[in-house]
Amino acid sequence: MSLRPTLDFLLYDWLEAQGLASRERFADHSRETFDAVLDTCERIAREKYAPFNRTVDTEEPRFDGEKVILPQATHDANRAYAESGMLSAAQDYEEGGMQLPYTIEAAANAFFGLASVSMGSSLLTKGNANLLLVHGTEMQKQVFARNEFSGRFSGTMCLSEPQAGSSLSDITTRAVPDGADFEAEPLGPRYRLKGNKMWISAGEHELTENIVHLVLAKIPGPDGKLIPGTRGISLFVVPKKLVGTDGQLTGVRNDVALAGLNHKLGWRGTTNTLLNFGEGKFPVDGQAGAVGYLVGKPHEGLRCMFHMMNEARIGVGLAAVMLGLAGYYASLDYAKNRPQGRPVGPAGKDAAQPQVRIIEHADVKRMLLAQKSYAEGALALGLYCARLVDEQHTGDAAAADEARLLLEVLTPIAKSWPSEWCLEANSLAIQVHGGYGYTRDFPVEQYWRDNRLNMIHEGTHGIQATDLLGRKVLMEGGRGLMLLAGRINTTIERAIQRPELAAHANALGKALAQVGAATKAAWATGVPNEALANAVPYMQAFGHMVLAWVWLDVLLAQPSGATENAAAQEGRLRATTYFYHYELPKIGAWLNVVTGRDSTCADMPEEAF
Repeated sequence: MSLRPTLDFLLYDWLEAQGLASRERFADHSRETFDAVLDTCERIAREKYAPFNRTVDTEEPRFDGEKVILPQATHDANRAYAESGMLSAAQDYEEGGMQLPYTIEAAANAFFGLASVSMGSSLLTKGNANLLLVHGTEMQKQVFARNEFSGRFSGTMCLSEPQAGSSLSDITTRAVPDGADFEAEPLGPRYRLKGNKMWISAGEHELTENIVHLVLAKIPGPDGKLIPGTRGISLFVVPKKLVGTDGQLTGVRNDVALAGLNHKLGWRGTTNTLLNFGEGKFPVDGQAGAVGYLVGKPHEGLRCMFHMMNEARIGVGLAAVMLGLAGYYASLDYAKNRPQGRPVGPAGKDAAQPQVRIIEHADVKRMLLAQKSYAEGALALGLYCARLVDEQHTGDAAAADEARLLLEVLTPIAKSWPSEWCLEANSLAIQVHGGYGYTRDFPVEQYWRDNRLNMIHEGTHGIQATDLLGRKVLMEGGRGLMLLAGRINTTIERAIQRPELAAHANALGKALAQVGAATKAAWATGVPNEALANAVPYMQAFGHMVLAWVWLDVLLAQPSGATENAAAQEGRLRATTYFYHYELPKIGAWLNVVTGRDSTCADMPEEAF
């Protein structure tokens, strides 16, 4: 089983990505250049990533007292990726980029996620640099962002703290002006930071010349105290090593110290760190305090950081997708080659007859079909969201505004749904392998371990659910939800004209009505605690409705008659039918507790646990 035919169908037959070449920004491109990018990334992933996926899992990052040690394969993969130009693929030519559509960039990066999801931290570096392009000064763009795009520097995002976790309003990292002339610094107003940051992916390594940290910290008020809540949060660029205005290292180590490596269930190919800022281990100019340069305006740090976080959430969703697909491909291959048992019925009673391959058993087919429906459906959703990003940036004003609002509604789903259901796909992949799946002799247990992170980082499942029901479906008077409903209804109207799809169209219409009614019922009292008590079941139902829509829309891109791709067409039809028969009916149970504002969980007394 190969990813490429699936990508080609979704990109060109469904999303019609080749049409993007008619837009001014992408005028130098064509289907041929898009395919060349896909070819290159597929080759690098096959040669530099896939052979070493188990290596980076077993040879965890370690600290020798001076530096973090990673396998040589990680260095080689990181270098190959940077040299391919993919770090800046979607950027302007002036930034050294290819002006590639984000749709193609996302599809090309899928090969790396499939081959070894934890080997590189390119998502963070690109997100870091993209944020600086939007909110940084010209000098910050030149010195930091462009060196990140070239692969000289790498980037992180430093939000969480040991005592605060996801509660950013409770961070205590402090930033104070560095001298009376702090505003005269060419790299931006210069501050000294002191505090601790936790869960920093790629926070320490030797893969690049420098690491550019984007750090949330609070500037004290006139009374010297930190401003409570998120209002006081500002954003700073804090390099591991200080640089000059020419982008060259000065030879001075910034006061950023590794406090420890987190030893993780999965994603072991990427370091995850606790960093101490300003503890005095590496004093600058004889004093403690990490040197940082203000990005944007004071007290607007969270707004700036969300630019990176939203981008990262789509990336996390696609990472989950590729792990789901990796498990599906592995278990499909195993099922086709593993003889075990005999058919149910008279033909299977003769023990002298040879065993059949397990793919001939109905329950194994069920598990494989479930994986296919989750992973390929989620891949389509991720690419659809990537296509919306291109529409937001290059469409006419009306189309761009619609794309913006649709992305607001769909981003929590694009991040959370694959994180939950492609993890379930990985669990089923282990089950298909039986006892062997629970051993390290086969890769599926690693895929599950790697995927378990995706429900947590870049906004936990609960945070995404609260964001969806508490903000996204309500914003701008519910216009985003109405836009989504309009697109779903368009798909329903088209599908109802095809007899083989009419039943699915009717089921999707019913699901859309159920979600709409539950949204209103949840907020009927206007009490947030009541509405949001069952935000996760709401998000699960909402996500299933979206995936049912995506699958039906994908089917509409298939011709009605038989073609040379008949097997692939049958596979997509069966996956859709599985989803509508086995998965979509689940939304009724999820929405029952939402509609009734069930308080079973919310009212549970602590002492009763």
